[in-house]
Amino acid sequence: MVIGNWKLVIRNFLPLAIILIIASFLRLYNFTELPPGLYPDEAMNGNNAVEAWENRDWKAFYPENFGREGLFINIQSLSVAAFGKEPWALRLPNAIFGILTVLGLYFFTAELFKNKNLALLASFLLATSFWHINFSRIGFRAIMAPFFLTWALYFLLKSLNANRYTLYAAAGGLLYGLGFHSYIAYRATPLLLAYLFWLLASKCEKNQLQKIIATFSIFTVLAALPLGIYFLKNPADFLGRTAGISIFSSETPLQNLGLNILKTAGMFNIAGDFNWRHNVAGRPLLFWPVGILFLIGIFKAIRNRSEKNLILVSWLAVTALPVIISNEGLPHALRSILMAPPVFILSASGGLKIHEFLKPKLKPLLLLTSYLLLLSLLIFEAYYTYFISWGENPKVKDAFAYNDSVIARVLNSLPKETPKYIIVSNTNETIERDNPISLQSILFLTDTFTSEKRKVKSFYYLSPEKAKSIPNDNLIYLP
Repeated sequence: MVIGNWKLVIRNFLPLAIILIIASFLRLYNFTELPPGLYPDEAMNGNNAVEAWENRDWKAFYPENFGREGLFINIQSLSVAAFGKEPWALRLPNAIFGILTVLGLYFFTAELFKNKNLALLASFLLATSFWHINFSRIGFRAIMAPFFLTWALYFLLKSLNANRYTLYAAAGGLLYGLGFHSYIAYRATPLLLAYLFWLLASKCEKNQLQKIIATFSIFTVLAALPLGIYFLKNPADFLGRTAGISIFSSETPLQNLGLNILKTAGMFNIAGDFNWRHNVAGRPLLFWPVGILFLIGIFKAIRNRSEKNLILVSWLAVTALPVIISNEGLPHALRSILMAPPVFILSASGGLKIHEFLKPKLKPLLLLTSYLLLLSLLIFEAYYTYFISWGENPKVKDAFAYNDSVIARVLNSLPKETPKYIIVSNTNETIERDNPISLQSILFLTDTFTSEKRKVKSFYYLSPEKAKSIPNDNLIYLP
């Protein structure tokens, strides 16, 4: 009996545990060194996080740097308080959210399709995706969005098949509402929820469905309420710079929309994001074997328009909306991150379709060996692409303002009482509290964001005009 139980545990949980170990390794290995440096947007989060912790003043929304939902910064403040003012401390929450999203994708897929093999393959493909690994190691808040949506939809589906359905609906609503505190692209997801509720209307009794929707909605509102109250008081912050980069502010919106759809559809297999911070410039977001599986999965879902497949396709379509209506930097891997869960479920579905085709044609041992080789290749490709092809490319250092981290180390090595005059020559950009956004990395790494700390550490940030009276041997110029 005990042996039987151990076999059951190994069969059910060991593959998932291995996948989580792989996901954790790829998201945490060499974590203090890669990415190098600290990008100013990450640093702005860090400066707000430090200030929030030191003043015990956590906000629902931080208006600097075009505005950011506050939950991620508030979580970062706890990490920085625990581990110090280091770039990796700002990025640690990302890795945790990334790993938990891999776990959530397994549970969501298993609940939706009642197929553990499909769920295992989907979570494995997400675990070994450069696209997801990269944003699990950068201090951007967007990585929370697929985490919250995946787990929220899992609990929502679970509520349809559980005796204590209101408890699961409450958990789903709470997580879904927290998702609005993650990333602006998340605001498109109510369209997905409305469609999902409509599809599920026939899956349970009317009274049960009404209770599920009511419970889910109440907890969604409660979780999203702090941000909603802020936007009611500050309506201009609701859109931020979204309106400025929208296709609707261009002279040819329909033409731009068509072009954006093509770029976004092509980013998976043809040409991906060209920003070195987001990707190996121009590389498709999917490794080519996975890209082929994705195409097979899409074709299969469109051909077999079951409710389960329609949920995935609608998830893709809804979360693509914030991407295709934007005119900035397309294809855009970061803004597309909410598309990742359905992309890898569909890819896994394509993989099972290939398995169905090969199973009667190949001997079991040959089939197993082929699969192990392919899975090993995906792990190796993920490692090589992130840590070598991308991680060792000098353009990545430029993308993360690595030189600023070098300057910060020099400044930190000087005695506290030594006056340090830093001329900030590039002032033709966004100003945050009288400092350009490009200066935020040095401000965080030297812990001189506030005027009080600058006085204690003898730091003086000056414009070229104000620095003319300072001897040149006391000056450090920032580009």
